[in-house]
Amino acid sequence: MPQENETEKIARLEREIQELKTENERLRRALEEALRTAKRQAAPFSRRHPKAHPGTPGRKAGKAYGRPCRRPIPERVEEVVDVPLPERCPHCGRGVEESGVVSQYQTEIPEPRVERIEFRIHWGHCRSCRRPVQGRHPRQTSPAVGSAASQLGARAIAMAVLLNKGLGLPYGKTAAVLEQGWGLRVSRGGLCQALQRMAQKAAPTYQALVKRIRAAPSVTADETGWKVAAQLWWMWVFSSAQVTVYAIQPGRGFEQAAGVLGQDFHGFLVRDGWSIYRQFVHAFHQTCLAHLLRRCREMIQVRGTRAQFPARIQAILQAALALRDRREHGHISEHGFEVARGKLEVHLDRALYRRPRSRENRRFADHLLRERDAILTFLYCPGLEATNWRAEQAIRPMVVTRKVWGGNRTLSGAQTQSILLSFLQTCRQHNRHALPLLTQLLCSPQPQILSLPTRHSR
Repeated sequence: MPQENETEKIARLEREIQELKTENERLRRALEEALRTAKRQAAPFSRRHPKAHPGTPGRKAGKAYGRPCRRPIPERVEEVVDVPLPERCPHCGRGVEESGVVSQYQTEIPEPRVERIEFRIHWGHCRSCRRPVQGRHPRQTSPAVGSAASQLGARAIAMAVLLNKGLGLPYGKTAAVLEQGWGLRVSRGGLCQALQRMAQKAAPTYQALVKRIRAAPSVTADETGWKVAAQLWWMWVFSSAQVTVYAIQPGRGFEQAAGVLGQDFHGFLVRDGWSIYRQFVHAFHQTCLAHLLRRCREMIQVRGTRAQFPARIQAILQAALALRDRREHGHISEHGFEVARGKLEVHLDRALYRRPRSRENRRFADHLLRERDAILTFLYCPGLEATNWRAEQAIRPMVVTRKVWGGNRTLSGAQTQSILLSFLQTCRQHNRHALPLLTQLLCSPQPQILSLPTRHSR
């Protein structure tokens, strides 16, 4: 190679200096934007600058946007109110003449009323063993008498479960809703104890959900930080198409994950790149492509035109998702799909085994090499999800709840949170109303396992 002269060397160095200055300015602007975003309030949410010409809010006109809907006429009417004409016209003050009668329907919440029930419990002793025996009504939530004779009813406790665990309201606001909505006065401590009793009744159903998640053909997993007694714990979520199980545990390791999913789980495990998931050696793994694509976009945003490696990986992953969609819509033959899939495998291997020069690219490449066998699994298994969206959707409400009231103060509260959340989320998946099911559990004298059918799941 001929040695460059002094003029060429100076010109090359000046070009490199100019490139470094441009790159430095771009990174400075990106850092300033990141710092401003970190200091920005959580709400209202905004993506930098608003659109210059935003669309009109509300439903779009025309048949292309779906069938118009309205509130249906109620099948049963409890009260009919006759609304006569006024004696005089409100505009000119003259008399009016009736031309007909039309109907308007209004669905209203009834006047709130607290129902206070006294159970006259008969008690006695067995003639044979002389043990005490007392009667029990199906509407009773507990056989306790004496100092615990005054209790909350099953529907009140079930409503508190929906407000506190399902909607994330703190105990104080839950008590306020019960008092202002129904006139039911209850303390925060009373609600806490009632929800713990509800969790005890639901514990057998929770264990049944854990068994079902272990036997599920495909499970999506995720975890997030959670405070218990002001200490950092972790909320795990394992979700399938039929069941969702939450578990608040003191660690983020394989021991905690296997405590719910089982060490010998042999189904499909869709997860992010957290290393402990790879220890499920009997499972078939699919790493979340949304996480990888997000990492590619961030690296491209930081490095700009110099981010050739993440841009190449991004193109391969997007091509894989497009190929999956073509197969699902029947736009490609099975042979053509297999050929295209093989080409993607080759392109991905070539991109990974060329060692990048920059440290960030090498770290990303090393991560992809560790996850190599789990990147394109969804192309070999029709119907397998390519992202862990199901678990992230299940854990997102808990992230909001964590911002509102932090976590749980005791281990008992964490167990109550896990059990009731699993029950409520699984009911949502099956389109079942949780209120009557919770009432049924609470009024049952013996522990029972509620079975949620699979045909109504979504």
